[in-house]
Amino acid sequence: MLKWQSKDQLVALLSKLVGCPSVTGKAQEVEMAKLIHSQLQELSYFKENQGDLRLHEINDGRLFVTALVKKPNVKKTIVLLSHFDVVEVEDYGTFKDLAFNPKALTEEYKKNKHLFASEVQAEIESGDWLFGRGAMDMKAGLALQMSMIERAANGQFDGNLLLLSVPDEEVNSAGMIGAVPALVELADTHDLQYVACLNSEPMFSKYPGDENYYMYTGSIGKVLPGFLSVGKETHVGEPFSGLNANLMASEVTRVLELNTDFCEVVDGEVTPPPTSLMQRDLKQEYSVKIPYTAVSLYNVLFMKRSLTEMTDLLLQQVKTAAENIEGHYSRHVEQYSKLEDFSETKMKVNIFTYEQLLQVAVEKHGKEEIKKRQMELVANRTDEDDREFSTRMVEDLAILCKELSPMIVLFYSPPYYPSVLSSDVEVISTTKEELIAYAKEKYNIKIKSLHYFSGLSDLSFVGLRESGEELQPLLFNMPLFKKGYHLPIKELEKLQVPVLNVGPFGKDPHQWTERLHVPISFGMFPDLISKTINTLLNK
Repeated sequence: MLKWQSKDQLVALLSKLVGCPSVTGKAQEVEMAKLIHSQLQELSYFKENQGDLRLHEINDGRLFVTALVKKPNVKKTIVLLSHFDVVEVEDYGTFKDLAFNPKALTEEYKKNKHLFASEVQAEIESGDWLFGRGAMDMKAGLALQMSMIERAANGQFDGNLLLLSVPDEEVNSAGMIGAVPALVELADTHDLQYVACLNSEPMFSKYPGDENYYMYTGSIGKVLPGFLSVGKETHVGEPFSGLNANLMASEVTRVLELNTDFCEVVDGEVTPPPTSLMQRDLKQEYSVKIPYTAVSLYNVLFMKRSLTEMTDLLLQQVKTAAENIEGHYSRHVEQYSKLEDFSETKMKVNIFTYEQLLQVAVEKHGKEEIKKRQMELVANRTDEDDREFSTRMVEDLAILCKELSPMIVLFYSPPYYPSVLSSDVEVISTTKEELIAYAKEKYNIKIKSLHYFSGLSDLSFVGLRESGEELQPLLFNMPLFKKGYHLPIKELEKLQVPVLNVGPFGKDPHQWTERLHVPISFGMFPDLISKTINTLLNK
């Protein structure tokens, strides 16, 4: 008897998956991998082919799952990609304890529907929606893919299916990065030809009230540039003798925040402009010395822009910020000099990349000394996350080169998501057209195809467009590269697989109103995903 094919069966599976509170970085994230493994282990196929269902460990001890259903003497393989981690649930407030119990949470929301906006109230009343953390993003997609594995195990596809489900997509994609070598190894061991990588992230609305259905033939890219602002120390009683790093960081943010010079347009799809993700000074305690170091980090999305172009644009914009800081200082010096006998001074803000600052430090202190300092920092790293530790490594170099201050130093912090696009790959473009026609004919719905999935996804790591050399502007300016952050570049270059995203329909990912539309997601989409797989395999 099949376990995961009807709507009710899929709701039961989803409830079980959501019931494991697999918040990124928490212990239950490991338990989630084991839960998926144990569920798949119940299929007779994996009882007979135990070696084809595996738990793999990444370098920090977390686990990812692979499940291969292989037909004899067949190479064509579709990779079914998903992630099983979720974001935290503090935003649920008094409903927090029910966030991982979708049926109970949905019932509780019905009793308290007055707390919600009218649109959400109507959807609660309809009975068609299931609420809960991960119900939409993306355990519904995982449930659908597990149902496809069950179909494959019963011989319903003319090719092989390889399910890959990973942790950590919501933070650093460490799970997917760790899985890349395993994908290469599995292809070699089993003589697999990866036809496509099919993700089932949920479709994301493009604007409030958007009821359209979407599929995606690529995934947007992301860099996380940081700027260390290093001013000059002074007592608050002599503010013109120094330069406050908070002023510097604020001006960098003012120049970069929502700056449409960074927006790309590809066939009407537009990248959102940069926005600040972190800004703070690095002063550890209160005193009347001004803060002289500060850091700011920015989310910058891209589609076709190269890393060289990205770095050049960031430096161009921070040059503008530096000139504005100098002008601000000069204007206030001039005004203050009219109030008090005061000798006017000039302030020049220097600009460096991390690579340039590292070179200056090496020339000044020697390569071995700098290497020793950096290795000590790595060895003594505490529980700082990658952003904090990147900042500390840049700050350590800046302290060694204080004569260069005031200065602003550009660096990159993890995570990095390459952009990937398969719209022009024949197997993807023809599958897309057939699926759109099939959905219209059978279900009378219109699916719109977009080039880029805008929510960021692990698809970024299966179709790398940059060569190792083209990655250099990023990696040479990333303090953590090979010091806590790894990209398997050789394997990524081997793993040139076309990508596609066809996933369920829901709303409000990462919010306390995250929800899945059950009739569409578990009524229509099992058929649409099955159709997608069959079409890809028969091309």
